[in-house]
Amino acid sequence: MTAKIKPAKGAAYARIMGVGGYRPVRVVPNEEILKHIDSSDEWIRSRSGIATRHWAGPDETVTAMSLEAAGKAIADSGIAPEQIDAVIVSTVSHFKQTPAVATEIAHKVGAGRPAAFDISAGCAGFGYGLTMAKDMVTGGSAEYVLVIGVERLSDLTDLEDRATAFLFGDGAGAVVVGPSKEPAIGPVVWGSEGDKAETIKQTVAWDVYREETDVRFPAITQEGQAVFRWAVFEMAKIAQRALDEAGVAPEDLDVFIPHQANMRIIDSMVKTLKLPDSVTVARDVETTGNTSAASIPLAMERLLATGAAKSGDTALLIGFGAGLVYAATVVTLP
Repeated sequence: MTAKIKPAKGAAYARIMGVGGYRPVRVVPNEEILKHIDSSDEWIRSRSGIATRHWAGPDETVTAMSLEAAGKAIADSGIAPEQIDAVIVSTVSHFKQTPAVATEIAHKVGAGRPAAFDISAGCAGFGYGLTMAKDMVTGGSAEYVLVIGVERLSDLTDLEDRATAFLFGDGAGAVVVGPSKEPAIGPVVWGSEGDKAETIKQTVAWDVYREETDVRFPAITQEGQAVFRWAVFEMAKIAQRALDEAGVAPEDLDVFIPHQANMRIIDSMVKTLKLPDSVTVARDVETTGNTSAASIPLAMERLLATGAAKSGDTALLIGFGAGLVYAATVVTLP
């Protein structure tokens, strides 16, 4: 006799219930970067829109920053830490291959014994984590999921690389995803283009150090023009597909929160998508820099905290980066 397996019972829909962020104390202006490269404040601002970024101190570890952001997100969501059933952490700057930093964060945040794991999807990592969290809630494997994007990219910055020295910042952003009575996280449009893997990459693989101990510490490098063209022309198409999948017209959108890679990319996407002036656009990159997986939740948290966006607003999110990978979706802000 074949046994009948009882199906999991998930929520009808999922939503972002709370958001939190953490930016390191130290603020690094362009003038400090210029001590290491032949450039100017005007050039950096014109090319990237970045004026300052936050760099973590010795005590502001990946775990410590995550805990700060997670604590705020949990408090904002109105649930207790022990109600969290899963913790997903997206990062490329946690330097231990194992165990996953998510397990340490889950324990220290007071979540008990949830499922906990790390993912590596570069600047699209938050979107990947958010999508998995939504599917876990609606699929019945979790009721509440903590999603964290966190980076210490200052550890992977080559200060002598004129193309990237000024780009990267540190920080953590987190959200709690839980059940909803109505759709609040739309269909995801995500994917990868592995044929372009060389355009953003780590300079040296870790295993090289087994044989060559004098090799310079790895850094993130990129082919700037190729990445810019890809982001401006291809990612606007992905963003539009996300709007179409969600059934939301540009004029019905309240907020646009793209990955905070570069102000020129953001402005170009706004123009290509033909977003009306009524749409609030996140431009957190000016004072935070590119924080990879942390950039979207950090920008979301700041917009809500400053009143530039409000609870219930409809927001388009899109992350894109190393891989090359991307993920876009439409959400209701918590």
